[in-house]
Amino acid sequence: MMHLVTGASASGKSAYAEDLLADAMSVNKYYIATMRPWGTEGAARVKKHRAMREGKGFQTIEAFHTLDALKLPQSGSLMLECMSNLLANEQFELGGTDEEILARIKKGIQNVKEQTETLIIVTNEIFSDGCHYDPDTVRYIRLLGTINIWLAGEADTVTEVVYGIPIRQKGEENDE
Repeated sequence: MMHLVTGASASGKSAYAEDLLADAMSVNKYYIATMRPWGTEGAARVKKHRAMREGKGFQTIEAFHTLDALKLPQSGSLMLECMSNLLANEQFELGGTDEEILARIKKGIQNVKEQTETLIIVTNEIFSDGCHYDPDTVRYIRLLGTINIWLAGEADTVTEVVYGIPIRQKGEENDE
């Protein structure tokens, strides 16, 4: 089962996704952290997310890119936090054409999906601000939109979190 959780920054999507992982029936629960803690702001966000996970029984795995090589210790449920960071790492650290970047991410998602009973992926909705950006950022936004469309198609369930309120976009409420 794959569940995509999306929403704007600070919408409550991470807390919602963590609750889904905590409620999963699997004995083994993994949290893939994809954010590199650049600078003080990044370090503060990582610290906040670690505190949110504390005591929930998740095994944290830091994986900044190349999920196709990731091997879980055992099958279980997994939360990937988050696609926007994974894409940034793939695009700006590893590089490549759009097709190469998207292929690496899709291959990585398929790899972790094959190793899990439940896969929860958190992603960001960054497409509505109406701002103008430099070409690299426009490319990033376009790639994230492309990967989010693919993820939504692959997912059994899609939930958008708005102001802490989960709104089901795909799948039945009793799918979980």
